[in-house]
Amino acid sequence: MVERDAMTVTVVPASFDRPELEVRASPRRTKTGSAHWEGTKIVVAIPSRLRGRERDAFVEELVRRAMRERPQSTGHDAALEERARVLAELYTGGRLPAAVRFVSNQRRRWASCSPATGEIRLSARLRNVPDWVLDAVLVHELAHLHHVDHSTEFHAMAERHPRQSDAELFLDGYQLGLGIAEEERAPGID
Repeated sequence: MVERDAMTVTVVPASFDRPELEVRASPRRTKTGSAHWEGTKIVVAIPSRLRGRERDAFVEELVRRAMRERPQSTGHDAALEERARVLAELYTGGRLPAAVRFVSNQRRRWASCSPATGEIRLSARLRNVPDWVLDAVLVHELAHLHHVDHSTEFHAMAERHPRQSDAELFLDGYQLGLGIAEEERAPGID
């Protein structure tokens, strides 16, 4: 916690379902609060008079609203499907998934694809990764629509994304940063 001109600033680390938060409690604010994105974190401004559960509920509501502003952060299916469509045309021959969505129950993998149904599921932990990482994961899963296994042909298609290996390296570090125990870590993208 940091004091700035009688303002209290508290930093809340990122969790698997939301980005880092910076909560600024100011005596100048009396009734209203606000939240906005600064890079990859959400900055929340609230009245300093709020305490306990009232403060927590106020902050959570403002964060929920801010998360709606960023489709990649909220798991907005239409935005993900459009993103997958563009990536499929660029890298995997245009075959489209039946559905693309974020899920909260996928903790051991970053993503999965069911070629039989054409559904791609992304771990909710990916909501706050950089766009190029999310794109690389999507291309990897789109390649599974063509090749079920991790064959040479599969890798040739998935690696058409220019930052595929960078994304895997990023995700290895991201798992460490999230504090995921080694036995729970995903071995690569899927």
